[in-house]
Order: sequence, then structure tokens, then C-alpha cells
Amino acid sequence: MSFFCASDLAAGYGGRRVIEGVSFCLEASRVVGVLGANGSGKTTLIKAVCGILPHGGSCVLEGRRLEGLPPKELAGLCGYIPQRSGISIGISVLDVVLMGQNPRLRLLERPSGGMKERARRALSQVGLKGREEENYLELSEGQKQLCILARALSSGGKLLLLDEPESALDFLHRYRTLELLKEWAGKERRAVMAALHDPSLSLNCCDRLLLLSKGRILAELSPETDPLEEMEEKLSALYGPVSLQRCRDRSGQEQLVMLRETAKELWNGALEWGKK
Repeated sequence: MSFFCASDLAAGYGGRRVIEGVSFCLEASRVVGVLGANGSGKTTLIKAVCGILPHGGSCVLEGRRLEGLPPKELAGLCGYIPQRSGISIGISVLDVVLMGQNPRLRLLERPSGGMKERARRALSQVGLKGREEENYLELSEGQKQLCILARALSSGGKLLLLDEPESALDFLHRYRTLELLKEWAGKERRAVMAALHDPSLSLNCCDRLLLLSKGRILAELSPETDPLEEMEEKLSALYGPVSLQRCRDRSGQEQLVMLRETAKELWNGALEWGKK
């Protein structure tokens, strides 16, 4: 049995469907990226899976259907990181991270010493060590995103859902964030699903990719094992003609590089594949 499965998901806004007929499964200890053009439904899909957005279909995590679970229980199983945190009051960085412990606290119960220590370790992991008592609102947008990531990493959930977590981060922190997510998923039986904006980052850091187009899954990729030509064809249906190359960095580690192509015949081929 798969760790997590979504079946026939459909969701939207104001009576307009944005995603429909979306089904997929996630395995434990894996990071799965969702790629798609603007408006393809990436954010809607993430919100539907974590229960923020009403939806049709079902989501099952380790044999438990998520629809109908009490909000606090659902929050204890599924962590969610939006593009913007929505926090508008001046509270400390440490207190923001400790918000991730709320599903495990009784009414008026304060976080334990162990919870605070885990929060501090998570802040150190994301590069915010020593900033625990600073005002969250005074951080840069990228630092705010790292703080919310620390909250998710220390929360103890099973499935972590992220909406373009790399959008406000620089080159170094984009890759570091995905590395931390892979470490988090690999330590226990849990998984990460992230809507991502950067295809090169996704190809090198995700175990699997879901390609979303017009609210439906167009294709799935396994970057480590799929033939380059097959991945090029599928990615070209999203981004126009592209080519992929496997390169090695100075340490000898292999990485994928995606290049934009301008040849007319490649563009026509991508259009024909996208119509399938």
C-alpha cells in the first residue's frame, strides 16, 4: 500500500473548477515536486490535499482518509507552508516556529522545554541560529520563508505540503531548502510534496515530478532513471522546446541541466505531444 494516495481530486473557487480528475500516489521517504505553468492549478492542488480548500475526491494517508478528520488532528498529520505566511503581528522568530506544536498542545498548555529545543535546532538547520528573539516581521521575505520552514521541520507531521517554498530564496538557500526536505523525509516514514517554480531545481532535488497542465496531471517523471529524450518531450509540453543534459560538477556528482531550444521542429513536436 502506498504511503499517500489522492483519488479523483477536484477543486476550485466560486464554482469554477481549477483542478479535476487528479489522482496520484506518494511513497514514504520521498520528495515529489509539482511543476506547471502559472494558472495550471499547483496551489489549488496543494490546498486541496492539505484540506484548506473544499474538494471532491479523497486523500488517504497510511490508510486513513483525511477528509472528515478534526482540524487539529489533520494539522498534526499534514504540515502546510504557503507562499506567504499571513503573520501580521510582531512576535518572536522562536514563537513562530513553536506554532507548529499547537496540534499537540491542550488548551492554554505552553510548549515544553523539549519542544523549544527542537524549534531552536530547526532554526539552526535553516540558517537562523541566534535570531530566536528577533521580531519575525523585521525579517526579509526569504528569512520569513526559512522561519516557516523551520516550523514545519520541527512540527512532527507525516506529510509536508509546500507552495513554491523557493520563490523568495536565493540560489544557495533554494538548494539547501530542498536538501533539508529530503533529510526530513528520509529520517522517518513521511513524505514531502512541493509545488515548485524552478524546473532545474526540481529535476536535481526531487525523487519524482508531477507535471500539471490545465488542472490535470499531464505526465510523471523520475529524473534519476527516465531517459532524457522522454523527459525532454514531456517538459517541452509545459515550457516550450527544451533540451536536457547530464553534467558533472567538480566533485563528480551528476546533475541535470535544462536548456531552452528555439528550433521550430522541436516546438512543433512539443505541441503535438501536448495534444495527446
